[in-house]
Amino acid sequence: MNDRFAVDDQRGNHSMTHERGCTIWFTGLSGAGKSTITEQLVPLLKQRGCKVEVLDGDVVRTNLSKGLGFSKEDRDTNIRRIGFVCNLLTRNGVFAISAAISPYKAVRDENRALIKDFVEVYVKASLETCIKRDVKGLYKKALAGEIKEFTGISDPYEPPDNPEVICETEKETPQESARKIVRRLEELGYLVPAGNNGDGYSSQEEEVVKQRLTELGYL
Repeated sequence: MNDRFAVDDQRGNHSMTHERGCTIWFTGLSGAGKSTITEQLVPLLKQRGCKVEVLDGDVVRTNLSKGLGFSKEDRDTNIRRIGFVCNLLTRNGVFAISAAISPYKAVRDENRALIKDFVEVYVKASLETCIKRDVKGLYKKALAGEIKEFTGISDPYEPPDNPEVICETEKETPQESARKIVRRLEELGYLVPAGNNGDGYSSQEEEVVKQRLTELGYL
């Protein structure tokens, strides 16, 4: 079970926060839905009192990994840098979310071994669907040969063998995918299951206790 403790903020609101963080590592083709699911997931985690930091692939490319290209060596370096930051954040109780394509299995596994508290989320969508979505217009340029070494077109994508979560974005809404991830985090002990008020009783258990006390005349 995840380590946790209760806090009262300056307004006196009671909430749960977490001492133990984890890395939620999205992987999937461009256009599969990683960023969209992340947008739905972040508020759900914050509602649970989690400290959350997102490392979006495009943002990392323009800051942490500025100057790197898209050769396999540069891609691996980019993913190792993201993993390094995620590890630091996770060690300090943060839920770090990586939303980069991270196409190569070996370097993802390197980060899993480094971070340990690592929840891999495969955002699954067919290449045909991603090409149809093409929200950034990148597939059109890649198919026209204007972008070299583009994942899925001219560079391979290696799906994970055994991810903790698979979000099938051709079948699920982003909200459904985000809730699926939350449920898996509960199962893995990173989140307190919904309905548990933090006092050791679920809402259902609390109702049973109240009913019994009422029957005994205490309430």
